[in-house]
Amino acid sequence: MPTASSHRPHIVVFSGAGVSAASGIRTFRDHGGLWEEYPVEEVATPEAWERDPEKVLRFYDLRRRQVLEALPNAAHAAIAGLEEHFSVDVITQNIDDLHERAGSTQVLHLHGEVRKARSTLDPEWVVDLPGAELPWGMQCPLGSQLRPHIVWFGEPVPLIMEAAQRVANADVLIIVGTSLAVQPAAGLVFAAPPHCEKYLVDPGEVDLHVPGTTHLRQKAEVGMPALADLLLKKWVT
Repeated sequence: MPTASSHRPHIVVFSGAGVSAASGIRTFRDHGGLWEEYPVEEVATPEAWERDPEKVLRFYDLRRRQVLEALPNAAHAAIAGLEEHFSVDVITQNIDDLHERAGSTQVLHLHGEVRKARSTLDPEWVVDLPGAELPWGMQCPLGSQLRPHIVWFGEPVPLIMEAAQRVANADVLIIVGTSLAVQPAAGLVFAAPPHCEKYLVDPGEVDLHVPGTTHLRQKAEVGMPALADLLLKKWVT
């Protein structure tokens, strides 16, 4: 893992739903978001899975189809482009694969990946899904029904400590497209070391109490390319 003493500066990008919004990925929390149609307790909790797994599967089939139809936008491209001059880790709350499709090579999905499924008996058994559907009756080798590879509300976030370690090694931390409303992910920003430059790209008011953070009040697809240019001029040229 790169550190602050690496030859190339280490950038950590912490991204949220606002990064994928311009790609047509509907968010949960905004007006018109998915939670208005699907209450969280019905589709994104362990209890929902126990109560009506087929409804949960249908919900994520819809989300998977949406992701497959989407394309990376300028924010994803700008983040991926940073790898030409920096060591870049992306830590995302998003369950789509648009960062990877834009060219980012080091992406940690805190809340899972919608295009993957995992065993309900062995969480380490994870498989890629070739299409939009995860049908009822699709089983792992142990004979258990596959579930979406998603961290549901009420479940622990297995990668949170790894993510915190990456932030702790950052020279630059970019927080983009997130309202920092979801814990424990939002607490990652406090793991940044004292020397770290911190930038927030979001058009709204974000409850962020981290001293020295520069706030670019723009949507991700506008602010992220602008910030990438700024960083290139400051660190490379």
